[in-house]
Order: sequence, then C-alpha cells, then structure tokens
Amino acid sequence: MTRILIIEDDDQTRENLGIILQMEGFDVLRASDGVTGVEIALRETPDLIVCDVSMPHLDGHGVLRNLRSNPATLDVPFIFLTARAERQDQRIGMNLGADDYLCKPLEAEDLLAAIQTRLRRQRQTQDVALREADVSPDFSASSPLESLGLTPREADVLLWVAQGKANADVATILGMSEKTVKIHLNHIFEKLSVETRTGAAMMAIETLSKARRSETGF
Repeated sequence: MTRILIIEDDDQTRENLGIILQMEGFDVLRASDGVTGVEIALRETPDLIVCDVSMPHLDGHGVLRNLRSNPATLDVPFIFLTARAERQDQRIGMNLGADDYLCKPLEAEDLLAAIQTRLRRQRQTQDVALREADVSPDFSASSPLESLGLTPREADVLLWVAQGKANADVATILGMSEKTVKIHLNHIFEKLSVETRTGAAMMAIETLSKARRSETGF
C-alpha cells in the first residue's frame, strides 16, 4: 500500500486531507509540526510527502532541507501545500527540491491528481534507472555472502548494495519496500560489525572475489 505523510499544523486541514487520502486507499501518516514530520519521514520512509509551508518551530522549507540532505529521503516526492501563492515562495520551494506546489484552498481532485502524477513519475524514473543499469536478477550470485552469517535475503540485499544500488533500486529489484531494505541493512551492519554501506560493500566484494577465485582457481 502506498504510504503518504501529511505534515500540517492545522488540525482540521490535516484530518480532512487524511480522510480524503484514506478513502482513495492510501496508508496515511500524520504530523502536526515540521520537527515531528522529519522524524516520521526518516523512520517510516513514506512514498510521498504533503507538507504545509507556514508552521512553527520548523517550517516546510526547513523540513525539505532536512529530507533532501538525507539519502533515505532524498528522492521522496514532496508536495508543498500552503495558503501563500506568491511566486517568490514557489521559487524557494522548487529550488529546494519540491516536486509540486499547491495553494489552499484546493479541491480534492487537484490534490489527488498531483499525488498520482508524482507517484507515476517516481515509478518511471526507477524503471529507467534499472533498465540503464542492465539489471540481471541472478540471485544465486549472492549465495557466497551467506558465509558471512547472513540470511539468503540479507545476502541478496548486500549483493546489490555492493554494486552501488540505492535503497530504492534494491527495493524495486527484490520486490520489497524501501523500509524493508533499511531493516535488512541494519541487520547486515550488525552482523558484519560495520557502520556504513561502504564497509559492508567492501566485505561483500572481498568475499565474492574469494569465492570467484576458488571456483576458477585464479
């Protein structure tokens, strides 16, 4: 189920948006301020975020800066929702990496159309990335990584991470959610006693190289 995070400080607006999206079959997360919204986004990695601009403590621009600086949420589609329609506000939002900018009050149809457009473009981008990478799902190649104490699924995840794939690409290749990929990576880091993707990838490459040399005798 597609998961959408609503970050909106107005209780009634937040509730109305949630109802609209739930009626369309979306899994809805809610945050009443920017700080909470960033925490939820980093923890849950939603498929799309709808965020108000004018909020206390951390406004929408601050939310977007935080999320665009984190690899886990770098590519999550982001739609601003605000009562301010000045061109300057729109330019700021777009320069920060927003995908769309909707002004209150808005019709449910406009919101849903914007969401579907962004989700569709996100899927198309991922499909193109995989085609350009010439991905070949030979999952048996990951079996040597099980010698590191990994489960077969963890070995599959590490195989693609070692090839430089981002979490979103790994999720698409293996048919799982990006959140599940992150969970597997946490387990992998713990089992390998490493703290970064680079460290895990280096161990994977070394293990795969040894396995290849053992098979070929070189």
